[in-house]
Order: sequence, then structure tokens, then C-alpha cells
Amino acid sequence: MSKIPKPVIRRLAVYLRCLSELEEKGIKLVSSKQLASMLHIKDSQVRKDLSYFGNLGHRGIGYDVKGLARKLREVLGLYKIWSVIILGAGNIGRALANHRRLEQNNFKVKAVFDIDKRKIGKQIAPGLIVKNVDELEHFVRQNGVDIAVLAVPADVANELANRLEISGVKGIICFAPTTLSCKIPVEYVDITVFFKTLAHTIVNSSYNI
Repeated sequence: MSKIPKPVIRRLAVYLRCLSELEEKGIKLVSSKQLASMLHIKDSQVRKDLSYFGNLGHRGIGYDVKGLARKLREVLGLYKIWSVIILGAGNIGRALANHRRLEQNNFKVKAVFDIDKRKIGKQIAPGLIVKNVDELEHFVRQNGVDIAVLAVPADVANELANRLEISGVKGIICFAPTTLSCKIPVEYVDITVFFKTLAHTIVNSSYNI
């Protein structure tokens, strides 16, 4: 299989969400045109994206919803439960710890860490008590953590990322406004990027005439 562009991978995750909705409604078949209309993109884009993984559909019939969803879960690595920890028990950390759809999509939050003594020992979500960041390495090694979320200030993010890498964490979701120096995969989340992108779209939209 050729290397899949990251924008395609991101769209696969959205296709899977749509397919899950169709499964819940008991719909067995879906066309590329129907999938495209759910996402407001061209059906040719859907077919091109899915063609990376072989001939998954049938001309004139469409895609088997359950089979395609199963294939996308396999491609996205959702055939296993991913162990997740959160560093930072602030607003973002608290929201993620209580985000039910994470576990529904095979991402299990195992622990939340913070340096603030006022937060340590407090329950942040059902079954999750905030731990002292001093326990980080021991917990990662004992529990085989796959993914860490950095919801911390930029000035401490790199140090924590290096500690996570050395401890064996496989990847990081970074909410801190900085670029990490670690070698493991990182996905950066900056909400202001979406605002700026939308502002650009509005300014250059025909609706703004």
C-alpha cells in the first residue's frame, strides 16, 4: 500500500463517523454520492480516498456499510483499545477526561496528571483521580501507555514530551502552543487555526459580497 496522505487519513476518520451513524440506523448500503453529501464534498473525492485500500465498493450498488466501517477501523488502527493519559487537569484536560466518544472509539483514558497540589487527589471524571506528575514514568512503564495528551503550558510541554518518549509512550496529542522536539509522532491541536481558516473562508466567500 502506498503512503497515504494525512488529509486522506483525517477524512477516513470522518467517513467512519458517518458510517457509524448509518449502521445505527440499520442502513446496509451507501453510495459514494451519499457519503459525499453527508460531508459536503465531491463523490469523486470519496472514491479516490477509498481507492487507496483496494476495490471496496461495487459499481451500481455502492459500499457495504458494515464491511467498509470494519475496513476503515482496521486502517485507522481501531482494532485495539488504545491506552491514553492526559497531562494537565485544567479545562481541556477535564473536558477530554469526560469525553464519552473517546472510549466509544477505542481510546481509553487511564490517568490524568498535574503538578498543582490543589488538583492532585481530586476526581476529575468517573474513575479518574488526578495523579502527581512525579508518578508519570512509573505509571507509563507499568501500564504500557500508547498515547499522551499534553494540555499544559508551552514552557513545560517539551520537557514532558521528552519524559513521555523516554518512558515508552508511542505518540502525543499536543494542545500546547509550541513545537515539540521529541521523535515520536505528534498531532498538534490549535483551535485558533480553525478560527483563522474559517475567517479566511468567510472573507473570500461569495456570501460575503
